[in-house]
Amino acid sequence: MNKRDFIKKSSLGALGIAMAPSLLARTNFHNRLRTAHIGLGFQGVEDLEAISSHKLVDVVALCDVDANNLAASHKLHPTAKVFADYRTMLNEMGNDIDAVIVSTPDHTHAPASVMAMNMDKPVYCQKPLTHHVSEARAMTKLAKEKNLVTQMGIQVHSFYDYKLATLLIQSGIIGKVHTVRAWSPKNWGYDGKAPEGSDPVPEHLDWNLWLGTSAERPYKEGVYHPGNWRKLMDYGCGTLGDMGVHIFDTPYNALELDVPRTIKNECRKPTGFGYPENNIVTYEFPGTKHTAETLKWVWYDGPGAPKSHKDLKLPDGEALHDQGAMFMGEKGRLYLPHFLKLPKLIVDGKYQEMDVESFNLGTPKRDYATEGKKHYHQFVEACFGREECSAPFSYASRLTETILLGVIAGRFPNKTLHWDNSTARFSEEEANQYLESPYRDF
Repeated sequence: MNKRDFIKKSSLGALGIAMAPSLLARTNFHNRLRTAHIGLGFQGVEDLEAISSHKLVDVVALCDVDANNLAASHKLHPTAKVFADYRTMLNEMGNDIDAVIVSTPDHTHAPASVMAMNMDKPVYCQKPLTHHVSEARAMTKLAKEKNLVTQMGIQVHSFYDYKLATLLIQSGIIGKVHTVRAWSPKNWGYDGKAPEGSDPVPEHLDWNLWLGTSAERPYKEGVYHPGNWRKLMDYGCGTLGDMGVHIFDTPYNALELDVPRTIKNECRKPTGFGYPENNIVTYEFPGTKHTAETLKWVWYDGPGAPKSHKDLKLPDGEALHDQGAMFMGEKGRLYLPHFLKLPKLIVDGKYQEMDVESFNLGTPKRDYATEGKKHYHQFVEACFGREECSAPFSYASRLTETILLGVIAGRFPNKTLHWDNSTARFSEEEANQYLESPYRDF
C-alpha cells in the first residue's frame, strides 16, 4: 500500500467519526482536553507525564503494543481505556478524544498521526516528525487543509538557552553566518550484519502491531524492541534523526533556513540493515537574511565525534561539550552546548560578555523537570486557542526533511546529492526510491 492509499483509507475508515462533531461541538472541549496516547515506552511515558501535568488535561485512552508498558501507564491513569492497536482506539473512541499524542518508534509516527488528523484531532508527535520525506510533506499538507493544532516533540525548542541563542543570532551579534558545525557522539548506528533466524515473540508483545506498516520481519530478542530500533533503517533514523533534530533545531530556527540544495554523507558503505555508526554530513543551504549567500552546515556523529577543526577550538584550551553547535559568522562565533547551558560569544579567540537583559527572557532556568513541560503545555494551551505552537508541523516537516535527506545520503557514501525543493526530488534518480516506502497491510 502506498502513502496516498493509506491516507485515503485512513480518512474513509474514520469517516463516520470525522464527519460527525466538529472541534467546537465536542462535549466539554472548552473546559477539559481529553487526550489519547499512542506509544508508552521510555519517551512515551515522559510525554504522558508532561501532557497530563497540565491542570486541564484528562487522559482518556492509552495504547501500546507492549502489554507491560500499557499496564505500567494504566496504573498512573486507571480511568483511561487501554488498547494495543491505535486504529481500534481511534475508531472506538473518536468522539471522546480531543487530542492525540504519538510517541511510537519513527516508522509509526506518520501512520498514527495521519489517522488522527483525518479525524480532525490536534496531534503532538515526537521527533523526527516522520520516517520518510513523503510523509513529512503529506502531514504538513493535511494539517494546513484541516487547520489543526500540531506540535513536534522537541522540548528544548522552548528552553531559555535556545531562545536566547536564536535572539542573539538574529540580532546580528556575529554578523552574517556562513557555517554551522554541530555534533553528537551518540551511536544510534549498527555496522554489523542483520540477525539470522527468529526467536519466540514474548507474550506481552504484539509483534505484528509493532511492525505496523513496515515490512514483515521475524522477531529477534534484543534487536528491535525495546530501544534498539533507532539503529535500523526500517524503523529509526539513526543518531541524525534522534539527536540531530534537537541540535539542528536552534540554528535552523535562528537562521530561518529552508531545505538544503546539496547533501553529502561521509560514512561506510550501506548494509541495507543498520545505519552507519559514524557520519559526517555536509549540507549547503540557500542563504537567508541571517546568513552569507550560501550556508555550509556540517554534522558529526558517532564515537569520537566531532573531528578536530579550527572552528571548534575554544578559548584557553577548554574542552568542547560532548554535544552542541557552533555558529561561524563574519564578526565571530557563537557556541551553543547541548543542553541547559548558556550560549557563549567568541571573538578573536576569547570569550566576550553579552548584554542579554534587553531580550526580556527573565532568569535562566536549569531544571529540566520544569523547563521540559513548557513545550507540552504550549500544545495544550494552543488546543484551547490561547497560544500558538512554536514547532508546528509546517516548521517541523522542513526540519525533519533536512534531517532525512542526510540520512538518505548515507546510502550513497561520499557522493553529493542535489535536492530540488519545488519537486521534492533528487537530481540523482537512484536516491528517489528512499523518499518513501510501501506500507504493509497489517
